[in-house]
Amino acid sequence: FFSFFFFEQMKEEQERANVATGLDCYMKQHGVSKQEAIVELYKMIENAWRDINEEMLKPTAISMKLLIRVLNLSRILDVVYKYVDGYTHPEIIKDHVISLFEDPIRI
Repeated sequence: FFSFFFFEQMKEEQERANVATGLDCYMKQHGVSKQEAIVELYKMIENAWRDINEEMLKPTAISMKLLIRVLNLSRILDVVYKYVDGYTHPEIIKDHVISLFEDPIRI
């Protein structure tokens, strides 16, 4: 399921004559197939989230207010770009944005 979106996004980027995608770079650097590269890139994403969550639990001299803002930016990027290019195709993330206004999270 996820690899379908990844392939479609990659095709669009190549059609627009952009620079090589992250997927292209990983495949070339490690000499693996597209499917293997996708699996590895998703593992890297999951490991990065694990690291972020672990670090958020540790005491630090940096203000938690600042760290929360960085964490929220990471969350937004995860929603917008993890499976598809939600920036180029905002209709894909439209439901997420609408839900923020219709069903706000109470603090």
